[in-house]
Amino acid sequence: MQFGIFSVGDVTPDPTTGRAPTEAERIKAMVTIALKAEEVGLDVFATGEHHNPPFVPSSPTTMLGYIAARTQRLQLSTATTLITTNDPVKIAEDYAMLQHLADGRVDLMLGRGNTGPVYPWFGQDIRDGIPLAVENYALLRRLWHEDVVDWEGRFRTPLQSFTSTPRPLDGVPPFVWHGSIRSPEIAEQAAYYGDGFFHNHIFWPSEHTRRMVEFYRRRFEHHGHGPADRAIVGLGGQVFMRRNSQDAVREFRPYFDNAPVYGHGPSLEDFSRETPLTVGSPQEVIDRTLGFREYVGDYQRQLFLTDHAGLPLKTVLEQLDLLGEEVVPVLRTEFAALKPAHVPDAPTHASLLAQRNTAEVGA
Repeated sequence: MQFGIFSVGDVTPDPTTGRAPTEAERIKAMVTIALKAEEVGLDVFATGEHHNPPFVPSSPTTMLGYIAARTQRLQLSTATTLITTNDPVKIAEDYAMLQHLADGRVDLMLGRGNTGPVYPWFGQDIRDGIPLAVENYALLRRLWHEDVVDWEGRFRTPLQSFTSTPRPLDGVPPFVWHGSIRSPEIAEQAAYYGDGFFHNHIFWPSEHTRRMVEFYRRRFEHHGHGPADRAIVGLGGQVFMRRNSQDAVREFRPYFDNAPVYGHGPSLEDFSRETPLTVGSPQEVIDRTLGFREYVGDYQRQLFLTDHAGLPLKTVLEQLDLLGEEVVPVLRTEFAALKPAHVPDAPTHASLLAQRNTAEVGA
């Protein structure tokens, strides 16, 4: 099982000081956080994609390419790649280029995003969100799997004898996760292609997450990709830790109360009870995370949000130390002991290449 972190890249004032980082400080902090993730033994760093303030990661491949040059084994991913408002041709070429530069340590999570105005900024209509996701991904797959593509669709100009360059590394495209919070159409899309399904999981109660993942698993099996429990599932999570749980609650409360997304809404206690947010000791994070398996089954990737709402970089790095030293080693052991032998691990370039080669020999 893979463990890692994701960042939405918000530039938010620290409510305890009133100071917000500059854009340059925030971008460089995200790089520092990614390097720390590798240092403490995490597997994955994922960045969001946003094109509006107060967020800075408008160019995920630029950031991940820079991080790739400074890391050795960290899997580089996205917390959202906007399949609706990016041109599929540009996605195909940008992420294939990144795949070569990172020696295959790349996958991506496709999503529609959560900012309505982004659609007209890029010449699209938010009412076409689902059809755009479906059509654009169908084209993206062809661009990666076929050397020459002829294409005509609803949302972009036709392609005639087009070859996307560079071609995917070793002829194996990056693995794709389809990220969705509430859209069964996206879970269906992931199941249809046999791709991964990632449920953000940080704002919704467990029952909602269970229903979405169960639907994806049923449809994965229906489309002939194997038993439902072999479907590839990822979850988000949100944590803040101190060795003493009371200290964690006291320190995190002002950040929670003023967070851009859920601040000035439900109390920290209510939100922690109704969603997977865990504020407490490392052991409490371990216990809560192990409990996710009870309602989604065995899954392949767990990402935590640790660097939002104005938290200082020093505090975030302390969170990563706790994850790497006290939380993830226990989770690895416990999840591995529970996982049946037939349940697959998270796909990597190496495993996908081996799978492709085995299939060619069998043919």
